[in-house]
Amino acid sequence: MEHFVWNANPILLEIGPLQLYWYGLLFVGSFVVGLYILTWIYRREGRDPDVLETLFVYIIAGAAIGARLAHCFLYEPSYFLSHPIEVLYIWNGGLASHGGVIGVLIAVWLFAKKEKESYFWLLSRVSIPAALSATAIRIGNFMNSEIVGTPSDVPWAIVFQRIDELPRHPTQLYESVTYLFVFILLFLVYRAVKPAFATKILPALFFLTIFTARFFLEYVKTKQAHYTTDLPFSTGQMLSMPFILLGLAWLIWAFVSTKNRL
Repeated sequence: MEHFVWNANPILLEIGPLQLYWYGLLFVGSFVVGLYILTWIYRREGRDPDVLETLFVYIIAGAAIGARLAHCFLYEPSYFLSHPIEVLYIWNGGLASHGGVIGVLIAVWLFAKKEKESYFWLLSRVSIPAALSATAIRIGNFMNSEIVGTPSDVPWAIVFQRIDELPRHPTQLYESVTYLFVFILLFLVYRAVKPAFATKILPALFFLTIFTARFFLEYVKTKQAHYTTDLPFSTGQMLSMPFILLGLAWLIWAFVSTKNRL
């Protein structure tokens, strides 16, 4: 069986020494689109969207710092503990989505505290464009031919020629499509329920759906951590488990607390 061969140049544009990567464009571009979504949400709920440019800076910084630190110290700890200065070399690649989520959680908390805004109200609204950003970032990984799947003979397997000549699961696309459905789900739920219930349920749905999908897709993904353990789970799965449990507990609380108020 002949499989689709993928060998795209990860660099979109070069101007002298400057290089624009598809990943960087999709990373930042998705946050810009998210800014427009949040602007619409703020106006819909009668809030001032002028503060969102500051929130945008907070979230970009939180996502980048959190993702970088998580990659360095959860996936390649021995190397970066020996070369700590290279933690700053973010242009060399190496971002971990679990750390990015934690970074955003902290960034939103700092912003909410500064603006005297409800943290949970803001977090619930940010979760909608966050799912869309996750969709775009995985397309960026696909453009980089990174985070590839395990070898497979399924008809839709792809040969990532920058890696080797083996057909593999396109796990980046699996995740991207899944996260797009999560974005649609969160948006539809936001439109369908009352604002107070949206505040309760949207973060729960985000954590539960995103990280449950991530847990199971790890089974067809090459190992990302530069070390091995005796545990039956990958690093990505172990990092997903707390978020899944948090999402499940949060979902139960959302329904129970709402029922008690009826």
